[in-house]
Amino acid sequence: MGSGKRSSKLTICPVPATTAPAPKDPPKRHLPREKPDIDNLPFFIYFTTGLSYVILFFFGQIRLWYGQYFEPEKNRLYLHYKGYAPIVDGFELMYHRYVYMRIRDAFNRVVTGVPGRTINVLERHTNDYNHSFEYSGKTSEVLNLASYNYLGFGQSEGFCTDRVVESIISCGVTANSSPNEVGYTEALRRTEEQVARFVGKPAAIIMSQGFATNSTTLPALVGRGCLILSDELNHSSLVFGARLSGAQIRSVRHNDTEHLEKVLRDAIVQGQPRTRKPWRKILLVVEGLYSMEGTMPKLDRLIELKRKYKFYIYLDEAHSIGALGPRGRGTCDFLGVDPSDIDIMMGTFTKSFGAAGGYIAGSKELIDRLRVNNHSSVYGEVMSVPVLQQVESSMAVISGELPDSPLAAAALEDGRRRLIQLAFNSQYFFSELQARGFTLIGDAGSPVVPMMIYHTTKINAFSRECLREGIAVVVVGYPATPLMRDRARFCLSAAHTKADLDFAIEKIDEIGTRLLLKDQ
Repeated sequence: MGSGKRSSKLTICPVPATTAPAPKDPPKRHLPREKPDIDNLPFFIYFTTGLSYVILFFFGQIRLWYGQYFEPEKNRLYLHYKGYAPIVDGFELMYHRYVYMRIRDAFNRVVTGVPGRTINVLERHTNDYNHSFEYSGKTSEVLNLASYNYLGFGQSEGFCTDRVVESIISCGVTANSSPNEVGYTEALRRTEEQVARFVGKPAAIIMSQGFATNSTTLPALVGRGCLILSDELNHSSLVFGARLSGAQIRSVRHNDTEHLEKVLRDAIVQGQPRTRKPWRKILLVVEGLYSMEGTMPKLDRLIELKRKYKFYIYLDEAHSIGALGPRGRGTCDFLGVDPSDIDIMMGTFTKSFGAAGGYIAGSKELIDRLRVNNHSSVYGEVMSVPVLQQVESSMAVISGELPDSPLAAAALEDGRRRLIQLAFNSQYFFSELQARGFTLIGDAGSPVVPMMIYHTTKINAFSRECLREGIAVVVVGYPATPLMRDRARFCLSAAHTKADLDFAIEKIDEIGTRLLLKDQ
């Protein structure tokens, strides 16, 4: 963890802009990969990772105790001061100050420009062990493996961008109202109908913020007397919405359908707590693609259980819509499942479509109810005009819903190319890193490729080394992941060329060898 002064001087990513063409056929379904057993790690990894945490926590507690009693003025912002309660206390304070602070330079890096194939990172350094940073004013262009720009629509030029500019000139920027007052515009109606057709549902409603799509929809669907079965790795927006609903919540093990069935049977037999009345509704909440694991739900088995036990399925496709399937329709398209078997389909536009906001798709009766009861629809601002246009244009490029013209034909071909390129990149990157001895998790075809690092001290070293070599990556550790499950998460994009991936694979291979990250 080095000296007090750390520099982030980087080299410009020497990545060629050309590559051999990707396969011309649509991506096919692949057999499940042989998944590593990360629950039964070698003793060496358990011992060294556990020892590193013990050392960090032990000396962190000593330093915290010393500061409380011998340096109170220096610690007044964190500790009990002049009758006020501490902002943070106990383990949280110790972890933030003496564990997270030591690796803080691997997180919250400031970037500028378009998050496309490459991204510009502002250079910075610290003289006080990451408590503060100084910026040189310079930027470095690095290969971007850290953005959710799956289809490469996060760009500042091209077909979609031109139409966004035209929409601002003709319609302004915003409606200045909620959809339930005077904010329901023709553009919003048209885009909602397009989303419904795209995902294969009768109707859809669009909301201007992805997190709020989940956190306000779940309370509008269920309440007291209802039961939510939530996958243990669900996103915080789903957890937050479930808690707001007032329904009973029971966690089920990730992708464990046997455990799910056991919980279902127990819940149906026992009924509601105290009264033992039958549940008003049972709602299973899962994600289409888990962004920290790169895994997909077993939808075919879930649908079997749904028909047997009569519950509803809420599918969050924030990361899968647009990024999975030969037509980009998400998890159902990828796994060959009929969307009519899924009751509520949620997704966001912030990933594959390069926009913002989210949607809920389902039956017309369901959507009509949400228009009246969902707080985002009643109180939230309507999605802005340029964002709506970006969604409409990018979705039209993928689906082929474009008027006949030479420009439209070129855009349609571009959409097909993006889907094929992303599928090729996902398979190629995973197989190459796996062949070089790294422990990778996730399902076949996922554009999210998590690589296990385990050691909390190594996630910072890996992030720094990648940045120094010209690659921007995301590293994740406790509390976002369990202890001893620290990892790097690579996000692939259709904007990446094969030469980009070859460059990244070679550099990651070199760094992994130096840091002993490969399978022992």
